[in-house]
Amino acid sequence: MSKILVTGGCGYIGAHTVVELLQAGYEVISIDDNSRSNAWMMDRVAIITGKKVVNHAINLCDMEALGAFFEQEKNISGVIHFAAYKSVGESAKEPLLYFENNLLGQINLLKCVQKHEIAHFVFSSSCTVYGNPEQLPVTEETPLQEAESPYGRTKVVGEAFLRDFVKVASTKVIALRYFNPVGAHPSNEIGEYILGVPSYLLPYMTQTAIGKREKLTVFGQDYPTRDGTCIRDYIHVCDIAAAHVNAIQYLEGGKSKASFEVFNLGSGIGQSVLEMIESFERVNDLKLNWQFGDRRAGDVVAVYANNSKAIEALGWQLRFNLDDMMRTAWAWEQRVAQEGL
Repeated sequence: MSKILVTGGCGYIGAHTVVELLQAGYEVISIDDNSRSNAWMMDRVAIITGKKVVNHAINLCDMEALGAFFEQEKNISGVIHFAAYKSVGESAKEPLLYFENNLLGQINLLKCVQKHEIAHFVFSSSCTVYGNPEQLPVTEETPLQEAESPYGRTKVVGEAFLRDFVKVASTKVIALRYFNPVGAHPSNEIGEYILGVPSYLLPYMTQTAIGKREKLTVFGQDYPTRDGTCIRDYIHVCDIAAAHVNAIQYLEGGKSKASFEVFNLGSGIGQSVLEMIESFERVNDLKLNWQFGDRRAGDVVAVYANNSKAIEALGWQLRFNLDDMMRTAWAWEQRVAQEGL
């Protein structure tokens, strides 16, 4: 099978995607500087798959090191690009950090992809590109609104880079717009490892349940939604990971209808914050300590996907439901606590 480079391979979605690629028979190599991930993720990937993946600790903003890597590694047929900072809240506080890391890193990577004529490129995009959409659910043709955060802006600009890039390069590109990946691998070997305070709902819920956090704050109770809290589309990380294999196979099979295509990756169901809390408590038979707080800067009111394009064109299938997300997320949090990670 062909060789796939995964940037950010030690990260949350990256590690799960590495597992899916290996199980599909691909050869995989990783680039991850581990500034916001853990090198031991690859050891756990090996436990699941029986295959060891080599990770190269390179920062994509270091063009000299990145260029040397591509000169050494031959026959890369595709790149899946995850390596980016991803916290909406942090990006609002440090926009220049996000612009430099996410955009310069992508530019450097694309320079190498073009130079070495790599055929396929899959970009980790986000539903944040839709901003506060005027109609729901959003389709790939939904007009993009003003980004609500610097993080979201890096994804909007990143996609724009790719639209221009394919006009001068031989590479075929797919951008996968994720909604809200949650949960952990059913083996309980890998999951989302949080460095610092979580900025996303479900990890904060699990850390509150385990006792790492005293209380969960629900940001805002006066949004124009059915219960006053924000609505998001949550999807199991393994389903997100599997879509990347589908995307590579789609490109390899010559099925792409254009040099640049976009696909939504969501469950197609919007869940409010209060509904997520209720589900977590019910599935795991526990009670969370939570309270309402003020709205948080950068949060959109509601967004969820129309996912029919990915299902029909990529052959993508959803294998995990909301209960699976809650169960595996809590199991992983307990594993992290037990091992003192």
